[in-house]
Amino acid sequence: MICKLLRRTWPMATPVALLLLGASACGRSDLAERQAEVAEAGQGVMPFDLERSTHVFEKLDDGGLQTVVSDDADPEQVRLIRAHLAEEAKRFSGGDFHDPSMIHGEDMAGLHQLMMGHDRIAIAYRDIDQRAEIRYTTDDPALVEAIHQWFDQQLRDHGEHAQDHR
Repeated sequence: MICKLLRRTWPMATPVALLLLGASACGRSDLAERQAEVAEAGQGVMPFDLERSTHVFEKLDDGGLQTVVSDDADPEQVRLIRAHLAEEAKRFSGGDFHDPSMIHGEDMAGLHQLMMGHDRIAIAYRDIDQRAEIRYTTDDPALVEAIHQWFDQQLRDHGEHAQDHR
């Protein structure tokens, strides 16, 4: 918070302030603040409990795989995850990426390209075990890169609630 305040009120002080406070402390603070804002915005869009779920992002050569897992296997949580991802897959297929922009912002990495190129991306939803997934497939290298950038943004923004597939 102090880093953001300093940047807004006295831009020339930022380098000095960063030296005094430690650049890594400001970076962590800003990231933690961003993740808290995203979690709060997500509560208004995602019907399931973010604290009891994990988003998993796997970059693939032809797109990517987005999975949301219920950490505690609660049947209601699983139902909410599945309903949300099924609806999102339908919306994304039609170029409607409103929900991610509500959570992550209009300038989210890769988002504009996905909106403009949605008709060149196959988007498939599937229920599996205690989770649900959306598979994004395209033969357009620019859209594959946009999907990867979009995944990277979500990984940063969701913090401990997300992981990349390794």
